[in-house]
Amino acid sequence: MLGIHVVCQNVGMINSRGLWFHDDPLEYTLPLLLLQLSLISIITRSIDIFLKPLGQPSIVSHILGGIILGPSILGHNLAFMNKIFPREGRITLETLSVFGFMLFIFQIGVKIDPSIVWKSGKRALVVGILGFFIPFALASSIRLLLCHSISLDDTVCDVLQLVVLMQSVTAFPVIAIFLAEFKILNSDIGRLASSSSMICDICFWSFMSIIYVAHVAKEKSIQSAIGSILSVGFLIYLLLYGIRPAALWAIRNTPEGKPVKDAYIYVVFGALMGFGFLGEVIGINSLIASFLLGLAIPDGPPLGAAIVDRLDCFVSALLMPIFFTLCGLKTNVFSVQKWKTVGVIILVVFMGFLGKIIGTMLPPLFCRMPFRDALALGLLMNSKGIVELVLLNDWKTNSDSMTDECFAIMILSVVVLTGVISPLVKALYDPSRRFLAYRRRTICHHRSNEELRILACVLSQDNARTIINLLDVSNHTNDKPIGIYVLHLIKLVGRASSLLITHLPREKPSQNPTESERIFNAFKKFERENCSHVALHCSKSISPYETMHNDVCSVALENRISLIIIPFYKQSIDGKVSPLSCRIAVLFFGGADDREALAYAVRMSGNPHVSVKVLHFTTTSTSEGAEIAGGTARSKRLDSEILDEYKLNAEENERVSYLEEVVMDSGGVLAVIESIETAYDLVMVGKRHGESELMSSLGKWSEHIELGAVGEMLAVTDSNLRASVLVVQQQTRVWGLRDAEDSSLLRREKKDVAGAPNSNVYRNVDWDTMLDSEELKDANHNGTGQQDVRSSEKYRNNN
Repeated sequence: MLGIHVVCQNVGMINSRGLWFHDDPLEYTLPLLLLQLSLISIITRSIDIFLKPLGQPSIVSHILGGIILGPSILGHNLAFMNKIFPREGRITLETLSVFGFMLFIFQIGVKIDPSIVWKSGKRALVVGILGFFIPFALASSIRLLLCHSISLDDTVCDVLQLVVLMQSVTAFPVIAIFLAEFKILNSDIGRLASSSSMICDICFWSFMSIIYVAHVAKEKSIQSAIGSILSVGFLIYLLLYGIRPAALWAIRNTPEGKPVKDAYIYVVFGALMGFGFLGEVIGINSLIASFLLGLAIPDGPPLGAAIVDRLDCFVSALLMPIFFTLCGLKTNVFSVQKWKTVGVIILVVFMGFLGKIIGTMLPPLFCRMPFRDALALGLLMNSKGIVELVLLNDWKTNSDSMTDECFAIMILSVVVLTGVISPLVKALYDPSRRFLAYRRRTICHHRSNEELRILACVLSQDNARTIINLLDVSNHTNDKPIGIYVLHLIKLVGRASSLLITHLPREKPSQNPTESERIFNAFKKFERENCSHVALHCSKSISPYETMHNDVCSVALENRISLIIIPFYKQSIDGKVSPLSCRIAVLFFGGADDREALAYAVRMSGNPHVSVKVLHFTTTSTSEGAEIAGGTARSKRLDSEILDEYKLNAEENERVSYLEEVVMDSGGVLAVIESIETAYDLVMVGKRHGESELMSSLGKWSEHIELGAVGEMLAVTDSNLRASVLVVQQQTRVWGLRDAEDSSLLRREKKDVAGAPNSNVYRNVDWDTMLDSEELKDANHNGTGQQDVRSSEKYRNNN
């Protein structure tokens, strides 16, 4: 009976009658549990608020909260520990934490798409395999050397073997949580880390299964080992041919866009409890059974997303902090007495860490990944979290070798490693650095005979008609073709990994097409109507809203996009077809964005059904600071050049006109905007303008910085403007150049024989540049881009 604690507890003491009956509430189960949960919540949340600005993930705060409450600090006072966390009170808390982890691991299983394993590619496969075997081999070698060269207790040698295993694993649930917290889930490193960690996980659990079967065969019998294998096989068979088909049937019987029936959710939760019980009966941990059941449920909407939505808040906010905190409660730093034990464990941990760095960095470096990115990947793959804590708790419970001293050392190593890795990854890896273009891609600098490549970002089917109308007036001809890249942006729900894939049409049209297919079909119809000068490419992105700009930038960079169109908020289909004629107004205040808007309008004016009018805002005031929009002398000279060229073209084209609007203040601008309420179909304006008193006064009403001061005025809900609004932002950050408008890198067209410059100074310009990803991030939660397009009328109706 050595090492076994017996707890005596009075049966029925659940609810306290209160102090007026002279009851001590802390002697009753429910009041004690409520106090424990309150303390855990308050302390861990307080630590999290303090550590979050330092780049620390929530797991560090939860473990530190447990250490503070445990025997290391507050619990070092025996009166506090015996009163607040007595042994009989921990039984309920630990049962609740294990149940919470069971729900959490089931939720992780639901989020995982198992097909990612064979879709991950050779690089992820090699990284995952080397990421397990190299740290395992290196740490095992050091362990053998230490055990044979210095005198170590047998228990310490056994613990070192467990340390080797823990340092070799890279658990996918841990990586998925960290990537989500770092907001790099859909970055290149994020996708590689997700796929590689899944491969590494498979290697680890395959190795552990072999060890388990060998242990059963040795301790029990060969028959017991075979029975264990057959039991697992039976469980997997039941999942594949029972649960999986039933889940797919429920999905097929759920109309798209409609919520899943509550009955389906209840059946899934009932199956979860049943499979957990069945796992315990046949000798498989209920956690493993729950995870396998989660894998059988298809990820994403509708069923997977509904399950995750029901569980997420309850599990993540209440149950999981209990599990992390209990790990800290079991940690007693005063049990660490032998510095030799500390030294050998830390040495093996470090060698495993180093082996993981080497194993995960070599393949990416061989594939010419930048060293900083490869190092960030290596650090990510060393992240430790909930899976490692589960292993440590299991070993502490079931292994005589895992003493309080060794357990404390390992818990502290997890905290230190995680605490160091998190800020290092954030400092090393910036996803926007990869968005580097070899030339400037704007409409102002677009060659006249070159294909204009447009990226149309679509959030829902409601956006398709408005964007198609815009594309229709973009003057696509045989001499001026356009390439349309449609990207359906889908919020990541019920999945653990992001997705960016090219759309492959079905061999036979479906009677119930998905939302993506309906969107792409609308654009395909537009392509068929203009097949000689329009090329269409369709893809979809499933990622968190906060990092959706990474996918937008990736597609833009890969396909050399010159124009990105992003809807602002929701729009609805109004049933209109592409207009036979389109009246366009350009509000010109000055600056690079206004010049880009004007350049796009000039291209549109080539369409015989389009008329363009430029409203150039000027002032006659000579007082200081009375200019319309600030800017450098270079910028103002470029404004004058493009306006002079436009006015010259207006004299020869009756569909092109120019008007100067003289205003004295922001009231004058408002008056002009109100005067064009129903005169135009599309109003275009730049997002950013130089600082001036007028622009500052206009900006006072701005609520959405994504639209800029003037764009916000056009889109406000109380405006009577009936036109759609296109807010334009030009790519301006030029590689190696402080001022993007500096003429030193501007390569003008050759002068003619007489020495006069060519009429269009913006043609054939080729600048080295960086895609302005920081500006793109400002474009709201729905994505990012260089251009924002929206219908102000529809926006008002929807809000």
